[in-house]
Amino acid sequence: MLNIIIFLTICLSAVESQFPRVCTTEAALLTKSCCPLWKDKSPCGSLSGRGRCRNWLPFTGKEIQYNDDRLDWPRNYYENTCECYGNYSGFDCGDCKFGYHGAKCDRKKVVVRKEIRELTVLEQKRFFSYLALAKTTKCHDFVILSTGDRHHRETYRFVDASVYDVFTWMHYYSMKPILKNSTFDPNKNFAHQGPVFPGWHRLNLLFLERQIQMMMGDEDFALPYYDWRGEENCSICTDELMGANDAQAVLSPYSHFFSWKAICSGFDFPDEYCPLADVEYKMERIHRKPGATPYAPNLPTYEDVENILKLEDLDRPPFNETAIRSFRNALEGFLSPDGVTLKRSLHNLVHIYLGGTMSQVPISSNDPIFILHHSFIDKIFDTWIAKYNKSPKSYPENDQLGHGPNDCATPYFPCYKNKDLVLRSTQLGYTFSAFLMKPLMGHRYQ
Repeated sequence: MLNIIIFLTICLSAVESQFPRVCTTEAALLTKSCCPLWKDKSPCGSLSGRGRCRNWLPFTGKEIQYNDDRLDWPRNYYENTCECYGNYSGFDCGDCKFGYHGAKCDRKKVVVRKEIRELTVLEQKRFFSYLALAKTTKCHDFVILSTGDRHHRETYRFVDASVYDVFTWMHYYSMKPILKNSTFDPNKNFAHQGPVFPGWHRLNLLFLERQIQMMMGDEDFALPYYDWRGEENCSICTDELMGANDAQAVLSPYSHFFSWKAICSGFDFPDEYCPLADVEYKMERIHRKPGATPYAPNLPTYEDVENILKLEDLDRPPFNETAIRSFRNALEGFLSPDGVTLKRSLHNLVHIYLGGTMSQVPISSNDPIFILHHSFIDKIFDTWIAKYNKSPKSYPENDQLGHGPNDCATPYFPCYKNKDLVLRSTQLGYTFSAFLMKPLMGHRYQ
């Protein structure tokens, strides 16, 4: 029996997330069913036409060789989950698809993600205050998984976390090494080093943005981005914005994030999932030290971004960190922008340059500068989609676990197929400002 830890905390409305609390009861886990009752007292709001409880197709046979709990998500935990109709979404079909609002999810809205230095003083204050609330507001609708040993389910337990920490934990959980025949493969995970990379992180940001919109009752809220191209140093690493730091990488006591603790920090054991998730005094403070490592002495340039936008294929065989002429691999930063030289670049370079928590990639999203960095990575992705008129059909068939076009992105409810994240951002309810943009060979960011 799984041990479930429950705290009485503030509740948010139902949105997409990992492990809805109502689906972590002993009965739900034994029956492998996550089809909660909606307001009309029917599973998935079926009486109101919002969705239905569906038994999904059986495993494909990969479970014979692989015994990772995230494989074929979420089938290891639930065989029956909600399938939502139309613009309805959420683990119980009680929410709307990204970009839609209203009781009937019939009101389309597109918010604008702006460069953080473009925000007015009032908009900056709103962003920082919303983040502070997301970091301190816990929700009983959703819980995260903690284990003493990934090999033994009797050590599994579900633990409360704040809105922001759930977002952070999703990245951590998806990055843990894949378990194959009871052996961990450190080179394989469900969010990086393969075609899923840009879409998975796009979904991660959408989750947080939507959570904050609902928490604050502010449909106009949008996550900002940080255009780091050509910067000689981190110009937003000031106390007014993302926080200055000292020589020991400790954030300034006058910064917004001085007191922030990093969930799942202090260890990175492949055979456990965040075993101290509910023990705050064991967590490290987030820290940062831009430009301190010789492995990443500078940030990427305008030319770097221009060059990766010349790569027309989303990904190419072998669909991992060695793929050449792959837009994804160059964007992720295992491939030089020239498309042929395996060299640290773009996304990876920024993580390493910023140092501290950001350079510890599994827990890097604990530092809110992660949001700004990945929002700009998503802006580049969106530009590439527009430039080549890409669509879900552009997502390549591949044999990487969890990276297939029809695989569900781990660990989201309901199922978001990887291929369906290759869309223009406006189709998902947001767009980007053109702050500090530079013409790219006759093409401009949209």
